[in-house]
Amino acid sequence: MTDNKRSLGSDNHSGIHPKAFEALAQANTGHAHSYGKDEWTREADKLFREAFGAGTQTFYVFNGTAANVLALDSLVLSHQSILCGASSHLWQDECGAPQRLIGCQVVPIPTEDGKLTPQLLEEHLVRLGDQHASQPAAFSVTQPTELGTIYSLSELKALGEFARAHKLMFHMDGARLTNAAAALDCTLAATSFDIGVDALSFGGTKHGLLHCEAVVFKSKEQSRSFKFRRKQAMQLPSKTRFMAAQFTAFLQDELWREIAQHANGMAQNLREAAEKYAPLRFPYETQASSVFAEIPREWLKALRTTRFFYVWDPETMLVRWSLGFDTTQEDIDALCATLADLSAA
Repeated sequence: MTDNKRSLGSDNHSGIHPKAFEALAQANTGHAHSYGKDEWTREADKLFREAFGAGTQTFYVFNGTAANVLALDSLVLSHQSILCGASSHLWQDECGAPQRLIGCQVVPIPTEDGKLTPQLLEEHLVRLGDQHASQPAAFSVTQPTELGTIYSLSELKALGEFARAHKLMFHMDGARLTNAAAALDCTLAATSFDIGVDALSFGGTKHGLLHCEAVVFKSKEQSRSFKFRRKQAMQLPSKTRFMAAQFTAFLQDELWREIAQHANGMAQNLREAAEKYAPLRFPYETQASSVFAEIPREWLKALRTTRFFYVWDPETMLVRWSLGFDTTQEDIDALCATLADLSAA
């Protein structure tokens, strides 16, 4: 049974990118050693080092929640706390997984545009040394943010300097990092390890890969015990070659940039087209692959019959339109045709 209805709900809704599918088929020959002791994983590890830095260490997991939580589990202890944006996936959508698995406290910080700043973080560096309070030990940023905004390289550099000055560990949720790097026209390292990130959750699933996420550490020292944490958390893939083969296709010849530029471009096209229709409001800039708009409540049903999408805030009727590698201009035109009809009614 198939449901071919098109969606602007999430970049998770797409199928597998053709080149990732081809890589899976090519890896599906003969036998190979398990648990990462295969030629496909060695090749993927090499490409990760080329993309992020010679000393970085990469580990593969099945989903973004595991990537975020296990990365942070390597950076903090149970009596410590992690600072993050109140709109972040870590706070809103991990079902308390950091608190349960790590046992630490997660502190959400309200922001105007999803972005943390040194000033916002510093306000929460309190009760240091007080045995009655969880001790701030790390902060996590999302690049791009859950609101579709992007940290500039100078903003990230300031956060990296803040982390070093206050001896905090710096984690980045990079489920859509490639969209940010493409928008900033920079390398993957430039928007992560070059500015001081200690651990990165690097996404593949949202870009057309199947069950593929990675945790990348700045150095061997920080990743020394990660393989044991991954095993305990039931995230060690036995047939690693199938994940590694997809990441090889993704990183090779910068397929990631091609995918990201397409998704970002589709988001810009949708934003420019939708801005013509009153009374839509756009509270955030469209900088990556998502468009956020406030729509009249009575428009929701009609628009959702055109393309599915999520309501981000039911009170303000803030909705998110998410674009991906297989979004077409026809998807945008269909949604905007309905917007035009509703606006003219």
